[in-house]
Amino acid sequence: MSNLIDLKSHSVSITLNLLLKDRTTEKNIIFATDAYDGVDFTMPITKKILSDNTVDIRPRVSKSVNEQALRTRKKAEVFTPSWICNKMNNHCDTEWFGRKNVFNIEQDHGWISTQNKIKFPAGKSWKDYVDSKRLEITCGEAPYLVSRYDTTTGEIIPIHNRIGILDRKLRVINENTQTHKTWNQWVYRAFESVYGYEYQGDNLLITRINLLETFCEYTRDRWNEEPTDSSLKRIADIISWNLWQMDGIQDVIPYEGTVCEQKEENEPHQITIFEIMGIANESNPETEETLPETIDCKIYDWRKDKSITYKSIKEG
Repeated sequence: MSNLIDLKSHSVSITLNLLLKDRTTEKNIIFATDAYDGVDFTMPITKKILSDNTVDIRPRVSKSVNEQALRTRKKAEVFTPSWICNKMNNHCDTEWFGRKNVFNIEQDHGWISTQNKIKFPAGKSWKDYVDSKRLEITCGEAPYLVSRYDTTTGEIIPIHNRIGILDRKLRVINENTQTHKTWNQWVYRAFESVYGYEYQGDNLLITRINLLETFCEYTRDRWNEEPTDSSLKRIADIISWNLWQMDGIQDVIPYEGTVCEQKEENEPHQITIFEIMGIANESNPETEETLPETIDCKIYDWRKDKSITYKSIKEG
């Protein structure tokens, strides 16, 4: 389990600046957690902090039981077993394909992957499937997007048996492309089609690394070679836009314009939906004047080649 996330790997080392970037603020993502000694909630995660071993960023499964329990209590952090992720992703694909058991057949707390080339329904092609947009909310380590390992056990999942949304797109690309150039082109599009947001910065960094390493693993599996540095940087650029840090209730950067009050041990209090509704219904001008300015999170529309706010999508 200690090798699930390797900050010293070549792929991470040459892309770390991108993996730490917050595209909304053009600064680094912040910790947004007090899980590490000497780390403030709003402190940015930097290469120096990581290289100095000031903090030990590990997947949840590699943390102690006490650490896991503390994060569950403070931030409701509970990760989903792969078999449940598979069941839910299968449901989405049943809706999209109009039939069951497209990528695998569920068995108890597991599954058996189908072996035949994926067939597409009338009026839909493999390119449509690759381009179809998917979002994992409060993504943690992104087990619904990529299934490199089971986030609850640490068990490595072989490529041919993976069940993540992006894994399924990459399988389809493998089955329908012959040249390296075409494969790369559609793999980039697949990464551009999946999105996710997470509150805690350490989880977000792990998510971004999981997607980067997924690209590396599929490149090795398909072409028996390492990805080029330029392709790694392109994927990391996409990841830095599509997997972002956000307070999912207010759609803003954590602690940047959020309504907080100081509690014991200097811990900020994230406003609840009930408090939001109370503020929205409050007509007192003094209350309105005290609300901080918010910073709407930016993402990227790759087909239109422009940045947009996440809130603008929700509002239509």
